[in-house]
Amino acid sequence: MAALAIQALGDPGIGYVPADSTSTPWVEIPGGKLRLVRVDLGIGEWVVHNVFQPGFSAPKHIHTGHVDAYTIRGCWRYVEYGVDYTAGCYVHEPAFSLHTLKVPEDGVETEVIFVMRGANLNLDADGNVESVSDAQRTLAAYVALAEMQGLGKPAVIGA
Repeated sequence: MAALAIQALGDPGIGYVPADSTSTPWVEIPGGKLRLVRVDLGIGEWVVHNVFQPGFSAPKHIHTGHVDAYTIRGCWRYVEYGVDYTAGCYVHEPAFSLHTLKVPEDGVETEVIFVMRGANLNLDADGNVESVSDAQRTLAAYVALAEMQGLGKPAVIGA
């Protein structure tokens, strides 16, 4: 059997986001704050780090790609499923999942990292697409919010 040779290749393009969030600052959004950590426009993927206030609710939406989520602290749920996702929970949402994200009114500040693929189709009360979020739109909105909030242009990995 041949031996496996491993060679160090130097910097293989590893991305790094410092914990102090100076390169990817937190931007204020209704009901919380977020920072866009990484984006890959070629495959339509983005990683967003959210902090939601108690009572936060996102519009009902459908994902065109799959989503992975990891809860760092707090609690959130999808109204339609009746499951609380608490600190330490990992959630995988298959493509075409339809749901409404909600943080309990009586809860605490909730921190979640989402790895999103494809687009989020945000729906109105009648089920019509009201708006679309995807990697490109999220990057543009994040940069605009950071600049509007006096935080400068963020250095998002992949942008």
